[in-house]
Amino acid sequence: MSGVVLPDLGFGGETARRFECSRAGCRAEAERAILWRNPRLHTADRRKTWLACAEHLDVLRDFLAARDFPLEVREVEELDD
Repeated sequence: MSGVVLPDLGFGGETARRFECSRAGCRAEAERAILWRNPRLHTADRRKTWLACAEHLDVLRDFLAARDFPLEVREVEELDD
């Protein structure tokens, strides 16, 4: 999962993470995560993660769905590290 770690600006000592959309050329903040796998290559317990901004969620999800890849969409905040 890609993410940009923002520097500590002195507000509580924690670093903030901002996740960017996985769509090529997009630098918008991701709101959703698409967990998917290619059943020809990946076992059922292995999934890849693409991040999506509101504008590109449907494009990325439709790309994977057209290939019949099993997928699940979640909020970015629901992801584990």
